[in-house]
Amino acid sequence: MLRNFFQQLMRTRPVDAPEIIVEGQSQHTLHRSLGLFALTMIGVGATIGTGIFFTMVEAVPKAGPSVILSFLIAALTAGLTALCYSELSARIPASGSSYSFAYATVGEFAAFVVAACLLLEYGLAASATAIGWSAYLNNFLENALGWHIPAALRSPMIVAGPQGAEIHVGQFNLPPVILVIICCFLLLRGAKESATVNAIMVMIKLVILVFFSVIAFTGFQAEHFTPFFNTDNSKGLAGMAGVTAAAGTVFFSFIGLDTVATAGAEVKDPKRNVPLGIMLALLVVTVFYMLVAVAAVGAQPAHMFEGQEAGLAVILQNVTGKSWPALILSAGAVISVFSVTLVTIYGQSRILFAISKDGLIPASFQVVNPVTRAPVVNTVLVCLVVGIVAGLVDATFLWDMVSMGTLVAFIVVSAAIPVIRAKKIGQDNAGFRVPFGPYLIPGMSIFACLYILKDLSPATFKVFFIWMLVALSVYFLYSRQHSRLNK
Repeated sequence: MLRNFFQQLMRTRPVDAPEIIVEGQSQHTLHRSLGLFALTMIGVGATIGTGIFFTMVEAVPKAGPSVILSFLIAALTAGLTALCYSELSARIPASGSSYSFAYATVGEFAAFVVAACLLLEYGLAASATAIGWSAYLNNFLENALGWHIPAALRSPMIVAGPQGAEIHVGQFNLPPVILVIICCFLLLRGAKESATVNAIMVMIKLVILVFFSVIAFTGFQAEHFTPFFNTDNSKGLAGMAGVTAAAGTVFFSFIGLDTVATAGAEVKDPKRNVPLGIMLALLVVTVFYMLVAVAAVGAQPAHMFEGQEAGLAVILQNVTGKSWPALILSAGAVISVFSVTLVTIYGQSRILFAISKDGLIPASFQVVNPVTRAPVVNTVLVCLVVGIVAGLVDATFLWDMVSMGTLVAFIVVSAAIPVIRAKKIGQDNAGFRVPFGPYLIPGMSIFACLYILKDLSPATFKVFFIWMLVALSVYFLYSRQHSRLNK
């Protein structure tokens, strides 16, 4: 009995052949409707926005001007992992991203751990970005109409105070809940339609970020980069410790790489387009992150970032002394964060679909609408949870938790490369291969992820541990009765 139990933990899922929609099975299959451009825009849409529009106010107080190094470290780590993602997505062109990769290589138990990490990172990332959307929406309304959302309707009930979490009865952050509801209705219309809307919003956000950079550079002052590293060690964040801690805060924004892989079952020619989409998205994201980070730090002293609401809009207003640049930036941020929230919720709904297909959660999560091809139960449930968290919880509690889930998932993806080579999984699928063998780059990726992990807060590790206990309890209670053996 014990032997069978361990066999269940280590069993792997065979690589699926391309799915074909046939009569009688249409309610359990997705439609391949996404091309390379739409896929790349999904990756950019899930990435650009959060790391620039919001986390600067969290990261700069930790690292000071050296936050630029934090973005570089995060980008380098994401780049190493992106190479691993590219090979795995070419060999295993399936929905589910790193969860599916883990199930096909290192076994069911590790796959469920990754699934728990993905559910954590996607759910909290969607909530956090929706919360940030509220701040820019309020800034836009103030500059455009001279009216602002009442504080009680844009403030969460659970906030971070000097002594820890505080509960403020009578407060509720309504705007992010409205955003999540809009995303829900759009996603229920289908992946192709959602991807088209997302691509339009992504192009708008890139133009807005170029607009910000051009104006911010007119107020550039080199002295804002001195001292380059954080010198205040009251929180243990002086020097490189602050750089690493800030890298952990901004790292969650690279979730977009994983989102590209979650679309594997809905992509045309996935062996070619998924790896290309991942690498192109990373390139675009890194260029824009560095451009905006240098412009923002050059235009404003580091100490002014802390607690700053709608930070980039405020920078433009301070640089120009006028409200119209902030108005344009806030409008762009409202659109930008809409696209981030949209594709993040999309990614989580597809992960639930993949887990259900493997029999680890109820079959209702794999039922799709026969017309729109959208997994209705997944989408509605994800939006419900995301909306509740966004309406009640302060975003301060969410950033590092998302990074924790992302980093753990990236570690498993990197570790899967030597396994997939050794087992010769999907070797007939021609496509991208990680250069320099199966150990060097995956090993560097794992080391870089661990380097960032070490400086996340103790509270983050504690909450993550509790979440994993809950998730694994679900696994042991449900999978022993309902998961099916691979044939």
